[in-house]
Amino acid sequence: MLASYNLKMPHAVYGGVNAMDNITAIIKAAGAKKVAMFTDPGIEKTGLFALPEAAVKASGVEYYVLDDLKPEPDYMAVQKLIDDFKAQGADLIVACGGGSVMDAAKLASILVTDEYGVKELLDTPGRAKKCVPIVLIPTTAGTGAEVTPNAIVAVPEKQLKVGIVNENMIADYVILDARMIKNLPRKIAAATGVDALAHCIECYTSNKANPLSDTFALHGLDLIINNIIPACDDPEAMDAKNAMQIAAFYGGLAITASGTTGVHALSYPLGGKYHIAHGVSNAILLVPVMKFNEPVCRERFAQCYDRCAHDGSACKTVEEKSAWIISKLGEIVKHLEIPTSLKEFGVPEEDLEGLVQAGMQVTRLLVNNMREITPDDARNIYKQVM
Repeated sequence: MLASYNLKMPHAVYGGVNAMDNITAIIKAAGAKKVAMFTDPGIEKTGLFALPEAAVKASGVEYYVLDDLKPEPDYMAVQKLIDDFKAQGADLIVACGGGSVMDAAKLASILVTDEYGVKELLDTPGRAKKCVPIVLIPTTAGTGAEVTPNAIVAVPEKQLKVGIVNENMIADYVILDARMIKNLPRKIAAATGVDALAHCIECYTSNKANPLSDTFALHGLDLIINNIIPACDDPEAMDAKNAMQIAAFYGGLAITASGTTGVHALSYPLGGKYHIAHGVSNAILLVPVMKFNEPVCRERFAQCYDRCAHDGSACKTVEEKSAWIISKLGEIVKHLEIPTSLKEFGVPEEDLEGLVQAGMQVTRLLVNNMREITPDDARNIYKQVM
């Protein structure tokens, strides 16, 4: 556990009933005259964008919409969207969407410059400074992007996803309104929910874990383990959906204070090369990596059991508690019908070495793993899911 630590958070977070109604006050407080709204076609198609758009429109401010962004975009697609933003200008960004939309908006907020772009930030992320304040409105309960200083983009030439980390990308305002996730398709709710699950369990067992990250990771894990199934299965389970939205936010805070580990590190090549959804990639690797980590994370897993087990189970020993947690992770992934094999995505066995090489490049996250992952270890983990 880290001896010294810090946590940087958004300026203001609005949650609960009718949280979206705060947009007008936010726009006035920011003194905004022109607003750029970031979203994507999928959000618009589901009707989810209508609520924040109506709130911005009601404020009377001039606004326009940028929605030319596909899921899991590469850095060039994000740069194109940012160029469109720069051409039109705005003094406030309101982003409504999942992780890709929010990450693009965060990058736009620090890239109102012609000196460098997204590509340059892949190697030197700290050079950029915030230029435009941002409001982030998540439409999933999973990525935690609304609270992190991270933006994830695919880098095709490396067949990898890369995280750009810069504290200037932390949101100025966050709106957590459960109406935004009420009608989320089960498949997306499941994948993003397991992403949040991974955030919490990884941050709690990270080399960078500390009292601040532990607080949010453990509480988030408790909320997710005990709410993710009804939240995904029942469109009317608003209490469970509210809990998941809060838990996803807590997972993002845990990332900001600590960091994810081997699951995310080894999942990045799956998204970068095969375009497997981020949450699904994490779900595929979640149990194999946690089983690998178990010998050195046993005590921490037992602590997770003590906090999260509300089903009447009576595990007594540290070993039993640790096994229960790992089993519970597997049960959740299975119940939510998320694929656990790369065969379902057409990944051939001959690509194994390429996966190992790409996964071992994600040193930013591998160093957080409490048990060192060597190339041989990565190879064995990938073999389990091929």
